[in-house]
Amino acid sequence: MSAVSRPPNRLLQALPPADYVQLHPLLETVDLTKEAVLADAGSPVQRVYLPHSGVVSMMINLSDGQSVEIATIGRDGIVGASAALHERPLLADAIVVVPGMASMVRAEDFREAANRSADFRTLVALYEQALMAQTQQSVACNVSHPVEARLSRWLLRARDLCGSEALPLTQEMLAQMIGVRRNAVSIVAHGFQQAGILRYSRGHIEIVDIDGLRKAACECYATVKAHTEQLIGPED
Repeated sequence: MSAVSRPPNRLLQALPPADYVQLHPLLETVDLTKEAVLADAGSPVQRVYLPHSGVVSMMINLSDGQSVEIATIGRDGIVGASAALHERPLLADAIVVVPGMASMVRAEDFREAANRSADFRTLVALYEQALMAQTQQSVACNVSHPVEARLSRWLLRARDLCGSEALPLTQEMLAQMIGVRRNAVSIVAHGFQQAGILRYSRGHIEIVDIDGLRKAACECYATVKAHTEQLIGPED
């Protein structure tokens, strides 16, 4: 089966032809509905998701009721891969924040496919390294960088995953993604709108000036992008 006929997920695109031919019958195309919980922290992983579009957030819930994002997964990744391979629960909730589509495979089928192929296992291991690098960079970013830079970094990442400047996101959700209060995002978003970088209405944000947003972002956006491309290759 040719690469061009594969779903637009970078890991599926990167699989050797023989591995994809074996995996293809096991894949089911599913909707990623906004705010759907794909997996719960602490529970066994039943299904693995390879997004074609949309954004999935990996969230840690704290004892005070707050939630903190540790990574975003989209068409460059897999939700639940390592947990499925090692038959261990996820350490974070997987929640859809921007709707889209995905290929879904049962955890046991994913595990069997990986066990049959060293190339498959290597690809998953490289992606898990990229995901770990993103998690570490996200933690460092949220501790060290101002709200403007963090918001810019997150929006640029979401744009890359969605392939669109228009994002169905509320300011409240963005605040949760970068670990700040809503009024902090509101102030920054208003400034960006005044500067012609963003245009927003209730529940929708549009990136108007991509170069301006890149200038406002910290180095974390480019660092994560470079790590991902180094480990699993550039996006076609």
